[in-house]
Amino acid sequence: MDYYQNFRAQLEAKEKEQNKRSIKVYEPIDAVRVKRNNQEFIMMASNNYLGLTHDLRVQQAAKYAVEQYGTGSGGARLTSGTFPLFNELELGIADFKHTEQALVFNTGYMANVGTITALMNKNSIIISDELNHASIIDGCRLSGARIERYNHKDIEHAEHILKNYKSSHKMIITDGVFSMDGDIAPLDKLYELGKEYNALLMVDDAHSTGVLGNGRGTAHHFGLTDVDVQLGTLSKALGSVGGYVAGRKELIEYLVNYSRSFIFSTALSPADIGAALEALTIVKNEPLVVEQLNENTAYMANKLQSMGIECDDETPIFPIIVGDNERALSLAYELELRGIIITAIRPPTVPVGESRLRMTVTAAHSQEQLDYVANTLRDLLVDMNI
Repeated sequence: MDYYQNFRAQLEAKEKEQNKRSIKVYEPIDAVRVKRNNQEFIMMASNNYLGLTHDLRVQQAAKYAVEQYGTGSGGARLTSGTFPLFNELELGIADFKHTEQALVFNTGYMANVGTITALMNKNSIIISDELNHASIIDGCRLSGARIERYNHKDIEHAEHILKNYKSSHKMIITDGVFSMDGDIAPLDKLYELGKEYNALLMVDDAHSTGVLGNGRGTAHHFGLTDVDVQLGTLSKALGSVGGYVAGRKELIEYLVNYSRSFIFSTALSPADIGAALEALTIVKNEPLVVEQLNENTAYMANKLQSMGIECDDETPIFPIIVGDNERALSLAYELELRGIIITAIRPPTVPVGESRLRMTVTAAHSQEQLDYVANTLRDLLVDMNI
């Protein structure tokens, strides 16, 4: 078998479907502007929701951590130990989430895979929202558990599934904010189902941390204090890289001993931890940064609604669904020509026929920038008859 001929054939098939991906190089100017070939663009595709990647305090904290502890961690935390900033960050996350303890992972993806595979096994049942993130899906598959997907945010369907597994070891899993549609999971109702049917409840706050519940996430948004597994990321609103799990002491100690993606990974670098800790401190102590995100979100939602685009102002993720791949790519290209980056999202990330532009607003965008983006988008939608 000619493996490379097979690779080429599959790539050519993606090209024909207008579904081939490639990596573009941009040089960041600040939290919301990038440049390429001396052209400046407004970045409307970033998950840097609070704009903290370029906050001087966060940058200085990263520099200090490197000066204090070096550029790398030197090993897995269970092998070569840890440095104090890790403990500070985990205590800070636990306090922020109102849980007993927290544990930092190298990425949100690794947090999902490592947590689900540690908690679930071939004798378990996982009840998972059909639009959950790929990292949740992969964790479910790798766990060996039976996977039952319920219709998106459909509580009655989730309960129907739970009724069939009353005596089983089970867990309900949902994103807090769904990354492609920007809608919020009905966590309060899932919480009630978990209690009624004795199921663990896990929420992925990747797009909720720094966004919902005064920045504290989905559980806080709904006033819930004892969601079993609150998982999230340091890589989006907190302007660094990494993931975390927050919950009861027994849960965290169990993950330390059974989560393979934690046990067998070299720990994050000091710069990552230092930056995340400072960003977390800012979110906890300066509510204005989250309020600014909310204001910008509401401002853009109003602009889009006036253009006839259905959306709400609950989260800063705005899907502009155009249908097929060609339309999505053409619209993204025309926006780029006008100095705006909004990525075309295509299958398998979204269902066939629901290709879209996924626009994200941050606290760092100016009203002038948001006006320019909205007005340009409006004109292009009219010109392209979308």
